[in-house]
Amino acid sequence: MSDEILDEAYERLHRTGPEYEGWLSNHGPMAVEALARHGHQQRVHRWLDDYLGRLDELPRGLRPIDDWRTALGDEKRAGDWLAYFDRQVRDHPWRDVLGTWWPRLLPGIAAGATHGVIRVGHAVRALEADDTNRHRITELAQALGYWAARWQPVPGADRLVADPSAGREQVDVDAALAGVPRIDDQSGGIRDRLGRLARVPLWEPALAALRPARTPTEAQRGLTTLVHRAGLNYLRFGHASPVMLVHAVTAPTAVLRTLPALDRALWAPSLAAAWAATAAITSVYAPSDGIAPPTVTAATPAEVFARAARHGDEHVVKLADAVLDAHAATGDERLLTAAGYAGQLI
Repeated sequence: MSDEILDEAYERLHRTGPEYEGWLSNHGPMAVEALARHGHQQRVHRWLDDYLGRLDELPRGLRPIDDWRTALGDEKRAGDWLAYFDRQVRDHPWRDVLGTWWPRLLPGIAAGATHGVIRVGHAVRALEADDTNRHRITELAQALGYWAARWQPVPGADRLVADPSAGREQVDVDAALAGVPRIDDQSGGIRDRLGRLARVPLWEPALAALRPARTPTEAQRGLTTLVHRAGLNYLRFGHASPVMLVHAVTAPTAVLRTLPALDRALWAPSLAAAWAATAAITSVYAPSDGIAPPTVTAATPAEVFARAARHGDEHVVKLADAVLDAHAATGDERLLTAAGYAGQLI
């Protein structure tokens, strides 16, 4: 990866806010990291030239964060949260900040339609190559600040973490995801849709059905399977909500990428939270009946990402990035088809 180009892109983006038009997530930092990661540095600044015109300025703070618990999920405090985490990473090693805040933020994994955790995952991956780079550390701080400002739980997930067995027979990831119910009214934005989950009688039993991870290794394996299965589900359900169902794949991918930077004791609850996010997105956006997987021209992993980069949509780029990880882990060629399908739909 070209450090110079990615860092220049981060510098340009860090003058902008985490959202625009009131609630849309700023995908810039995620997309440029993916482009640079896959060797498309030459596209980064041209892509940004088009994208930056959409974005708002960095929000101003109201007052310093003092009681963080009461400030979680208060989007009006976005500027305060960004300033807070900027100070935290200046005063402490970024891994310490991440380790402290990951378990605090994880229960609110639905933040910004899961873009909080997705942006953190991209930032952590960028830091793998240079863990003292100030632009990348700033990016992690802004990602954490956005997550905190938009912190939003998945209904029922608190009981999943507290009592993962809940007295029910436990199943594996494939069976659990296949058993996720759908909300009847799939209209409105994600906040409205998530609010309807609590009124779905089968939702909490389905959420609690996943076999909890007993070891860090099981948690990592479970996350790998979750990303794999969600990627294949995109082929069946993506037509119904091409953009939003991308996040059923990219959210657990972000969690999986972050695991190496976390204490292993956090890996099992990380799987539980990622599962809740993917299950919720599936429930509120996917139809009950899927379609037959589409036929998409076969391609190598490099060709798959090149097509996504040429397409240019941030969701197409991020899905291609995620399924390439899953393909590398599983060897399942169908995952490459999912990336091409997104390019047709979006």
